[in-house]
Amino acid sequence: MQNINKFISSIIMFMLSTVVAYSQMPITSDSQCSNDIYTCSEDNKPVSVEKYAPYRHIVSTPVLPDSADVRMHEHKAFWRAGAETVGFNIGLWAFDRYVLKGHYAYISWNTIKENFRHGFEWDDDHLHTNMFDHPYNGSIFFNAGRSNGFNFWQSELFAIGGSAMWEMFMECEYPSTNDIIATPIGGAALGEVLYRTSDLILDDRSTGGERFGRELAAFLVDPMKGINRIVTGAAWRKRATSGRRFGLPPISVELSLGGRYLSLIENDEGSRAGAVAEINIEYGDRFAETTKAPYDYFSFLMELQGIKSQPILSRVEIMGRLLSKEILDKKNVSLNVGLYQHFDYFDSDTIRPERNALYFPCSVPYKMGTPASVGGGAMFRYTPSKLMSLDGYLHLNGVILAGVLTDFYRDYHRNYNWGSGFSVKAGLNWALSDDRISVRIANQFYKIYTWNGYDVNYDWSLTPEGKPVDVQGDASNSSFNHLEASVNYRLWKRLFLTGGIDFYSRRTEYTDMSIRLGNTTITSPIVNSKQLGFHLMLTYRL
Repeated sequence: MQNINKFISSIIMFMLSTVVAYSQMPITSDSQCSNDIYTCSEDNKPVSVEKYAPYRHIVSTPVLPDSADVRMHEHKAFWRAGAETVGFNIGLWAFDRYVLKGHYAYISWNTIKENFRHGFEWDDDHLHTNMFDHPYNGSIFFNAGRSNGFNFWQSELFAIGGSAMWEMFMECEYPSTNDIIATPIGGAALGEVLYRTSDLILDDRSTGGERFGRELAAFLVDPMKGINRIVTGAAWRKRATSGRRFGLPPISVELSLGGRYLSLIENDEGSRAGAVAEINIEYGDRFAETTKAPYDYFSFLMELQGIKSQPILSRVEIMGRLLSKEILDKKNVSLNVGLYQHFDYFDSDTIRPERNALYFPCSVPYKMGTPASVGGGAMFRYTPSKLMSLDGYLHLNGVILAGVLTDFYRDYHRNYNWGSGFSVKAGLNWALSDDRISVRIANQFYKIYTWNGYDVNYDWSLTPEGKPVDVQGDASNSSFNHLEASVNYRLWKRLFLTGGIDFYSRRTEYTDMSIRLGNTTITSPIVNSKQLGFHLMLTYRL
């Protein structure tokens, strides 16, 4: 469960299989109709793409789902979903125990009894383990329910159950407070994105090599759905309809590849340069009429880096709409408000090992994750003509659980504080000349409070070999801000040149600490870290 490589591989394959699937997808793919899209049946009725121009490029003509496919996916199989959840946990434990030989996997009835006796505590795993790997496992539990006919909210119960089983029974370490929150809630965000993406890839009308390619790609994106299709025989059964639960919603996909330059701008802390890749997906209609279907609209952003000393997976952002209401819908103006779930993950590492410890205790600029966050948001669009559009958003969220880099607390693999707080997100996009050139600016601000700090008299010689400290970290409050701006210029058809700048800043005040620097004692020290980045990429819109 703590092996990051398999999770990074899964995400990379998610990118590749999504691209492959879209390259195979016909223009009116869910329809059995003639070339005149307006003569189609109601079940497979295409939707005009004109409403999305010029601010979005839609991959293919949106098509409503077939009623027969909707009915097929509503059949619930509780026992199969439960067996898959339990089976996944047992299989993962066996891998950890007999292949990885992880110390945490040597369980017995005594360790299970001790877990129930002791109860939950904050754990000290790596940030990527707690903020990404565990939510990914939660997505497996979630999709055990989702792929067996259960809706979004019902499937969350399988994620909670699977996480609780693992925490209480499958490890000899004490159950984790943060895992029982991050795994099911973050798992629902990742799980629904993967479930809906795999639904786009599959087509039960296809045969031969195309069918095999689609089934394999969907399996890599959503393994639990792939297992279900094999168990039920759906993986090779040919049908008259596509089998897509959601038809073909409006989809926009952007793939970017280029170079990035990073620099710490606090105390001349050095710089790095290397490759960067991004995938940006927008699914559904952000300005749909009143809806209560979770994730009928979502956005997904992932960033991968090839920069020395930096993590490969540096950024993941998911914003999924839970419900919404249309406030204004006129010819050239739209406004929609709703409730949204957010999943955010930002990771960095040391840019230059040599640093002046007197002024900068931590040489890592930032680490930040919010696997459990929800709040209200508004989206608007103004399109005075086909040659110009302006759209934006504003979100205010409560952060249930977050992890943010700390300069002092160290125990086992942890160099971050747990906490809760709030976030504010805002963005604006401006497209000109029929999207020949577009400008984007966005800002995210997080305020995280850590209140359960460690005892200053604690004997640190007991760690990391001794019993971990059951605390959130340093008693503190942290501000984390990410500002980014970019310009896209069309070079040829759907190929764009993208140039941009991004600025990360963290400010942490340690409210229950005194440190000595030379002959000076500082009470409640404040530490700032700032990273400036530039990127130049080629962006292709599918």
